[in-house]
Amino acid sequence: DGTFRWLVEEVGELARALRSGDPANLEHEVADVLAWLTSVANLAQVDLERAAARYAAGCPRCGSIPCRCEPR
Repeated sequence: DGTFRWLVEEVGELARALRSGDPANLEHEVADVLAWLTSVANLAQVDLERAAARYAAGCPRCGSIPCRCEPR
């Protein structure tokens, strides 16, 4: 639970970095989110490589990279 809460906090910081437009800060926050997501996957015993493979050929729904699906 604690690791997941850290991930959520980092996602919030990533949102602020996206709004600020500072490339260095954006890179820092993306790295933090990636690190915490990796930690959550590890704790939950999720194979991150297999999970990421779902998107290797693009969005599973529309096939595009990046996704071009309409919001639901």
